[in-house]
Formats: sequence, structure tokens, C-alpha cells
Amino acid sequence: MGFLDGLLSGRTADFDSGSSASNAIELTKRHQQVSLTRQGAATGNLRVNLTWRMRTSDFGGPQRGSLFRHPFKALKPPEVLGHGQSMVNVDLDLGCLFELTDGTKGVVQPLGGYLGDVNAPPYVKLSGDDRFGSASGETMYVNLDHRDAIKRLLVFVYIYDQTPAFDRTHAVVTLYPSNGPRIEIGLDERHPQARSCAVVMIENVKDELIVRREVKFVYGFQGELDRLYGWGLTWGRGYKSKADR
Repeated sequence: MGFLDGLLSGRTADFDSGSSASNAIELTKRHQQVSLTRQGAATGNLRVNLTWRMRTSDFGGPQRGSLFRHPFKALKPPEVLGHGQSMVNVDLDLGCLFELTDGTKGVVQPLGGYLGDVNAPPYVKLSGDDRFGSASGETMYVNLDHRDAIKRLLVFVYIYDQTPAFDRTHAVVTLYPSNGPRIEIGLDERHPQARSCAVVMIENVKDELIVRREVKFVYGFQGELDRLYGWGLTWGRGYKSKADR
């Protein structure tokens, strides 16, 4: 299946701190990493959340042009105007490639029902599968009380069995540590044909838990992501059950 960026030297700033009102750290191309250990946030459950919505510009253009002939269209709520077939067909899924310190490797994802476990290896658990980009999105939990057992985790997002549309969504992956500000990674680069994106790496480096922005888009699925990061798993075509679709 399939996937796809770098790092700064210097100690002055490891991240964009964001505003005090939003209490968020934004990882960007310029400032790509932050240490959970230095923030005192390397324990408890780390919540990883994916949310997305269609870009309103994809639907607003044609609608505005017809308001003179159909003025009552302006009274419809944005959700109705934007809920066309192209919006329904965008199904972003959250997943995670894991490697433990004992050499165990695998994946946590909706496809195939590999939902993981938060209290046993791999200490990563996926909760739910959001089909339409609802406010709650998709959520994954990482038990950092077992951080010594975790070597690296690669959080990724892919489009399941539908038209590639990363360029038409506002997708954001947000990490909520047990302490300190949340960490946001926006998938705002233009890659119209990409089907998958490696979003963020969580890595245990010399007993320090580092969160590093990746945001690498690829045109295949998990197998391509695997090759890019050297996981070495064997992949086959998977499907969701009808109940999950």
C-alpha cells in the first residue's frame, strides 16, 4: 500500500509557540520538533486527533454566481451547501506505524481492524473511524507510561478507497499531551494526487521523547510509507467491513 519532509540546527527555538489564547504549539517547516520530556509531558495518555473539512472555496464559487437568480440559496446553512458528493467521498483515516524497543513492528489503523491496545503492546489504541470529517474526528491514544518500550511511532493519514483530495481538505493532526500545550500539524501543502501522508514521528532518542513534524505526501498507500521509513513490513490490499463503510 503507500507514502511521503527535514530538521533545523540551533537551540533557540524548537517550535512555534502559538498564541497564549490558543495554548498551542504549531510544528512548521521552520520549527519542526518539540520535546515532550522537556515539557514534562512524557507520561500518561497522549491523545492524537485527526480532523478535517472541505475547503469552502470548492463549493462557494458556483454558489455565489447563482445567488442573483436564486437569492434564497443564501439562507441555506454552509453544511448544506458544502455537503455534495465530492465532500462525502473524502474519507481520511488515521493510522500509526510502530516499532518497539524489543524489535516488534506493526501498524494500528482502521483498515483490517488493527485497532491496537493502550494497556498492552503496542501501547497505541485507535478509537473509532470518522467517515465524514465530523467535529470529533478520529482519535488515537498512546500510553506514554510505557515510553521505555516505544522506539518510534509514525502517525500517518491516508484516503481510503476514494478520490485523492488532500488539496481540498483542511486536515489537522493535533497531539494533546498530559501536560502543557497541544501540538498542531496542518496538512496544508498542495498535493492533489497524493493518497497518503506521513504526518509526525514520535521517537525515543536517548531517553528523550521527541515529536517531529514530517508532512510527507506520497501517491500510494502504507507500503510506500513503509519503504520510505524502512519499517520492513509485508503489505496486502485490505478492506473495511460493510459495517465500517
